[in-house]
Amino acid sequence: MKKLIVIGSFAVLTGGAIASSNCGGGAPSPASPASSANAAASACFALAGAQRPKNPNEPGKVSVRHVLVQYTGSKNARPPVSRTRDEACLRALQARDEIRGGADFVEVVKKYSDEPGAASRSGSLGAVERKDVAPPFADAAFELKPKEFSDVVETDFGFHVIMRVE
Repeated sequence: MKKLIVIGSFAVLTGGAIASSNCGGGAPSPASPASSANAAASACFALAGAQRPKNPNEPGKVSVRHVLVQYTGSKNARPPVSRTRDEACLRALQARDEIRGGADFVEVVKKYSDEPGAASRSGSLGAVERKDVAPPFADAAFELKPKEFSDVVETDFGFHVIMRVE
């Protein structure tokens, strides 16, 4: 039996198909917590690993802020970070959803970001060039318009939600 798992505005039909949460149909069948969590994490990984095309007209630099959610094994993760990759991706989705719901980006940084000093900098990385950041981060940051924020993006450092300042 196929089951629909909803994560924010993203839904997964277990069995591999990805569906819009705006599709019709009946209520999803109940699933075991473990299978629901696995499906939710798989959907999150698909979202975070999405390929983003480079814009040929992009600026040389963009000013960005970000939320970084790390997991055990991510680059530069330090104790007390002890969450799994699955848990980190789902936590980044929670941060994204709070921002989409109108929460202040700086408050979300304070609540979710694992980056040392992020709260005092409001998640700011300042003006960055593509070469300054990991390729998936750059692809997401440079496709944003000022005041827009990204979906969840995965790099070796963990999962990010990025906001372009200017």
